[in-house]
This record gives sequence, C-alpha cells and structure tokens, in this order.
Amino acid sequence: MTMQSTAVLANPFEIAQAQLDTAAAKLGLDPAVHAVLREPLRELHVSLPVKMDDGSVKVFKGFRVQYNDARGPNKGGIRFHPDETIETVKALAAWMTWKTAVVDIPLGGGKGGVICNPKEMSDGELERLSRAYIQQVGRIIGPDKDVPAPDVYTTPQIMAWMMDEFSKITGYNSPGVITGKPLSIGGSEGRGDATARGGAYCTREAAKHLNIDLTKATVAIQGFGNAGQFAATLFASLLGSKIVAVSDTKGGIYSENGIDPEAIVKHKLSTGSVVGFPGTRPISNVDILELAVDVLVPAALENVITEDNAANIKAKIVCELANGPTTPEADAILYKNDVFVIPDFLANAGGVTVSYYEWVQNVTNFYWEEDDVYAKLDKKMTKAFNDVLVMSLDYKVDMRIAAYMVSVQRVAEAMKLRGWV
Repeated sequence: MTMQSTAVLANPFEIAQAQLDTAAAKLGLDPAVHAVLREPLRELHVSLPVKMDDGSVKVFKGFRVQYNDARGPNKGGIRFHPDETIETVKALAAWMTWKTAVVDIPLGGGKGGVICNPKEMSDGELERLSRAYIQQVGRIIGPDKDVPAPDVYTTPQIMAWMMDEFSKITGYNSPGVITGKPLSIGGSEGRGDATARGGAYCTREAAKHLNIDLTKATVAIQGFGNAGQFAATLFASLLGSKIVAVSDTKGGIYSENGIDPEAIVKHKLSTGSVVGFPGTRPISNVDILELAVDVLVPAALENVITEDNAANIKAKIVCELANGPTTPEADAILYKNDVFVIPDFLANAGGVTVSYYEWVQNVTNFYWEEDDVYAKLDKKMTKAFNDVLVMSLDYKVDMRIAAYMVSVQRVAEAMKLRGWV
C-alpha cells in the first residue's frame, strides 16, 4: 500500500477517536465520560448561496462543529478547502478540545469549514462567501460561545470580513468573536509566528530532555506555508539549528551545507515555490521525511507518516506543526524506535494560545506588547510540554498518549464538576 492510498483510507475522526480510546483506557476513564468525549456535542451543516462574479449563484456547503465546551467557549479555525469533509472538521474540533486543555487555557474545542477552492475565487467572491458563512453560523458563535480563527486557505482579511458581518448582525462592534484578525482591528502582536514559535519552544524542551545540542542540529521541514516558513526562520534564529531541507506542494530542496531561511522564504514568496532555489538539489515530499536529520517538522497535511514509512524515519525529534500528520500505527513504530514525537496538539498549540491572548485583549480592550505575548507564550508552552513529559515518563507511554491523558483528565474533571455525567 502506498503512502498516498493510506492517506485516502485513513478517516481522521476515527484516528482521533482511536487516540482518545487509548488514553481513556490508560486513565481508567469513567465509561459515561468516555462516551460523551467520543462525539461532538453539536454539529451544524449549512448551505451558502453566493453570487459569483459572472452573475450566477453557486451554493457552497459549510460546517461548524462544537466538540466540547466544558472548560469554556469553543475555539477553532475555519478552513476553506475543495476537499473539506465533515469527518476532518470533527477530528480537528476534537483535537482543538485536547489542544486548549493541554496548554490549560479556559476554552473548549471547535472547528469550521467550507467546501470551496479559494484559489479559483476572486476577492469579491471570497468576501461574499465569508459573510454568507457568518450569516448562517452566527447564531451559534460569539465571544462567550464559540470563537473561530483562520486555518487552511483562510486569512486575516477573511477574519476581518467575518468579524464585520457578525458585528452587523449583533449591532455592535464585536472583535472578540474571531481571532487571527489584522492588528488594526483587534489582532494581537505575536500571532503571525505563534504556531511555529510554540513548536520551537517545545523542541527546545525536548532537546534538553534528550541532551541534544540544537546549535549543532539539522532540521527538515515538510510544508512551507505560514507555519513552515516561520519554523525555518525561528528554528535557526531561536535555536541555532541548521535548516537542510524544505518542501511544498510542488516539490522540495535539500542542501547538507544548510539553507538560508530568510532567503528561501523570499524565494518562495516571489516564485510561489521552494523549488529551484540556488545551491540545492531536488528532493520529494516523501523522501524529505526520511532524511537523516536531528529534527523533522511535518508542517503540511494529515497522514504523511504511516506504517509504511515510519520505520524509515531517522530524526531524533519529530515536531508536528501540521494537524494529524502521523497515524496511530506509525506512532507505535516511532515510539519503539526511540523517535521522540512532540504531538500536533501540543507542538502547534502556540497558535491557539496566542489566539486566546487575542480574545482576552479584545474582551478587556487592553492590548499587550509583542515581548509580553512571547514571554507569556514561552511560559505556557514550557509548562505544557513538561506536564506531558511527566505523564509520559510516569505511565511509560509516548508523548501523544500522554498529551491525551493530560487533556482528557482536565476535560473530564470539568464535565464531572459541572454535573454533566
């Protein structure tokens, strides 16, 4: 079976449920709590009629899933993607529930999506689609209910349109309804690189635990969107590591002498791809995962590390900036081979943490300096990493199961105290 076919067959929500089941068994979780946590509390499907530039009306399908709000308002991004499915949205909403809990912020987990191809749409069509989405889901979101954010193929501009539409519906300015906004209308300093920065902080802590000198470490990054680009610059500037390979949807590049992070980001932004960067040789998206590097950063899509290629992973640390890049079967192989995996909903939780900070700033109308945001993020990510590490060592389980155990324990406690079960 090829890696591609595995990716097609793997249902992301079934993977999320399987991971939860393993953690629940380790914790001896109450069966009623376990049953509630296996399914989302609320799931909304919407139809979105949008007038296109040619005068025709196209009906798009959209979703919003509110997985669990026992610890606070739901939080989670909105994806615009041609291959979006409700199963993916449910899985991501579940992972957001564990993500907010593992970093111990008072929010629940949600996710949204629209089946569309934004690359084929004009700005006007995207704005009308964004506003149509809020017109339909606006009744179940809000600063005290559910706070969306950008995700795949959605942008600060799209968040601005959505916030404005919600404000029109409510009749008052409501910046706290959505995060990831431009700075001039309530965005937070430090939000742009927060996902990669949180991953860098976690990698720093993992290296301390493993006695790895990151100033002598090599790094490969699969996926060169927002998170991958910031990972390249931050792993070099914050950790002193050497970036030797990066890739995007069009292909990858490799140089054992290292790749200048700032230069490759400029090349990507100017040409649309990392391919063809001077002084490098081509490498495929499959092969980049199997390089003999110290740190591997999957920052692309789900299910790229599978039982078919997990045994070939040579990295000492895998920092998952993408959501769901590793299947459960692969996890078992990596753990057996002493590959230290920083699981997605811990590694990439910097984004939701600074989104939480943005929400706090919006509802209090008091805004922080960038250095304050970074200091708070560092403290929060470092504690979260070490909470998970302690659980991993105490129960002799991999970091993903340990992260689930920390998160599920916190959500279960909130549910019991509320009297839900």
